[in-house]
Amino acid sequence: MKYRLIMIVSLIGALVSGCDSAKNSASADTIYVDGDILTMEGDTPTYAEAVAVKDGEILFVGDRQTAFTYRTEATDVINLEGKTFMPGFIDSHGHIYGVGLQTISARLLSPPDGTVTTVADILTIMQAYIDDPVNQELITKTGWIIGFGYDDSLLDFYPTAKDLDKLDTDYPVMIIHTSLHLSVLNSKGLEVAGFTAETENPQGGIIRRKAGTNEPNGVLEEMPFIVTIFGIMNSFDENIQAAMIKGGQDLYASYGFTTAQEARASTAGLQALERASKDGKLVMDVVAYADFQRAKDSLSTSYYGQTYTNRYRIGGVKLGFDGSPQGKTAWLTHAYHVAPDGQPADYAGYGSYPDAKAFALIDEAFEKDWQVLVHANGDAAIDQMITGIALATEKYGPKDRRPVLIHGQTLRQDQIGKLAELDIFPSLFPIHTFYWGDWHEQSVLGQPRADFISPAKAVLEAGLKFTSHHDAPVVLPNAMRILSATVTRRTRSGKVLGPDQSVSTYIALKSITDWAAYQLFEEADKGTLAVGKKADFVILDQNPLKVDPDSLMEIKVLQTISAGKVIYEKP
Repeated sequence: MKYRLIMIVSLIGALVSGCDSAKNSASADTIYVDGDILTMEGDTPTYAEAVAVKDGEILFVGDRQTAFTYRTEATDVINLEGKTFMPGFIDSHGHIYGVGLQTISARLLSPPDGTVTTVADILTIMQAYIDDPVNQELITKTGWIIGFGYDDSLLDFYPTAKDLDKLDTDYPVMIIHTSLHLSVLNSKGLEVAGFTAETENPQGGIIRRKAGTNEPNGVLEEMPFIVTIFGIMNSFDENIQAAMIKGGQDLYASYGFTTAQEARASTAGLQALERASKDGKLVMDVVAYADFQRAKDSLSTSYYGQTYTNRYRIGGVKLGFDGSPQGKTAWLTHAYHVAPDGQPADYAGYGSYPDAKAFALIDEAFEKDWQVLVHANGDAAIDQMITGIALATEKYGPKDRRPVLIHGQTLRQDQIGKLAELDIFPSLFPIHTFYWGDWHEQSVLGQPRADFISPAKAVLEAGLKFTSHHDAPVVLPNAMRILSATVTRRTRSGKVLGPDQSVSTYIALKSITDWAAYQLFEEADKGTLAVGKKADFVILDQNPLKVDPDSLMEIKVLQTISAGKVIYEKP
């Protein structure tokens, strides 16, 4: 339903709020009333009758009568018409610049977000993308044809260069795995990127080979893929980068997000965000975490810190200690349930760095008091992170640095207590239970490990706050999908995976509002409806706390408001 600004005439306002002598000296730009106004303050749900806004900040939260003492003839009064009004959603881990790449690439997502279920589907969509005149300028400028989002867990077989070579093009082609940890290149792509039979596997990555030979088959895991895609993206001109940032923001806003993150940001991505900030093109707050290995110099700029400059700041650095469980590159202590093709039965993935290097990187972050985000999916990678944090804490002493464990999907029970001891903040990935829960049980982890992926309840019972993220563009930045998966843990097939790790809807909402603000050091400014905080809101057609958990995915975002301004309205 489309929202209209309802101006209430002064006579009605006087009847509601009392005589002029009761007016407050401060005046509101906007007052929201007549809805389920969920504040997210406290451990249990609390509601307010009204919220007043002035200059992009919350002026008042409380009863309707007092709120109207802030009303003047210039105040807009918004009748919520019974809908739900709450703090805007905060991205605890995602890649808004990467989402922008997804928006300009061929869309290869599988159901329910797309239509791809076979390699033939991929080729059909890629050829249509190549043949569409709309894409010719982009292809010519970049020199590459890119598709995004293939998911081998839902395909008939794993695509290789041999398959992509069937496309009618002379350009190099790359299709990116939905995990953002693997890709497939056509033969021209392998040639341009410089991968040959003589190219050795780098530390933290694998170039897959044709059976019985050393010739690359087109599939790149981890570091070879990362280096290649960063190289491609670094060549994008400013117009392409601006389109990516706009596309990323538009998608985020449509799902109710008012704060976005660009994690493991490249130098080119950081520069693009800086330009967008200077040009006034950011409609929401964007916090970036620089790629530690390639872009840490950005932390010497004025954008580093906890204060936004024109809606942009750099919050710290990001490290990746392993890969993707659904891509079977995460680093486990025990073997995968079913080893990927070409690997022995005891294959357990691999780490990105040897211990000495990993510990040195964490040491540097602690020495410089940088907030460090560590991607660690496998429990072996989590062990490495915990050990590195313990060594650095012992060396530099405890301090409110808030290091963040990103994903922690195979987090063990014995590791959870160590997170608490070391003040490591867990940002978990329960949305995996929907997208890849069946795959985890059948092929990746088996039972009982699959039931314990992203163990939100166990973390909560250990006294820890946590966040629940989307990791877009790995999946769409769909806040209701995050909420549904964190609460129900229901897979694509309808099975509930690890029901004892479900949490309440209110706790799940905390994980994308209040606790997400805390993770980002922004709890004083965001995450709840309180006086002095930013006027970042989302309006929903239903109250998540008042619907059946299995209906959470049906809730629609009607409006997204950032710093008091509407940045999305449902058509």
